[in-house]
Amino acid sequence: MSDVNAPLPVEPTTVASVDIVRVMEMIPHRYPMLMIDKVVDMVTGQSAVGIKNVTVNEPFFQGHFPTRPVMPGVMIIESMAQTAAVLVVHTLGESAEGKLVYFMTVDNARFRRPVTPGDTMRVEVVKDRSRGNVWRFNGVAKVDGVKVAEAEFAAMIMDR
Repeated sequence: MSDVNAPLPVEPTTVASVDIVRVMEMIPHRYPMLMIDKVVDMVTGQSAVGIKNVTVNEPFFQGHFPTRPVMPGVMIIESMAQTAAVLVVHTLGESAEGKLVYFMTVDNARFRRPVTPGDTMRVEVVKDRSRGNVWRFNGVAKVDGVKVAEAEFAAMIMDR
């Protein structure tokens, strides 16, 4: 097992933005499970910010809750994981595109306030560490600069 915490072969680079078309090339998620619209401010091997424009058309709002739509917390955590997956694929390069990223753990998840239709959620993930195909992250979701959720999580990247 190689130590991915070792210095990257190239200097970390900053990517201004990854649009939805490129996100879909990088990760296999599709509607209705694609939980990010783009990734901005990505630093290779270190961090990324996902953007999710939450609309009333999200399928989960039909039942969660019809009279007071609230984005389920697990979907917020999923948006963190997808943002992290884009970072992992970007860091590992083209050979990692389309691979599956499986949750291994979710720890210390906290939900601070509801996310509702019309919100733009900013999902910030920072790599804590990685070893081999296992990566650990810290994630924070914010709306209008206010923290709405946070979690620590680990994921494993695998072939399909």
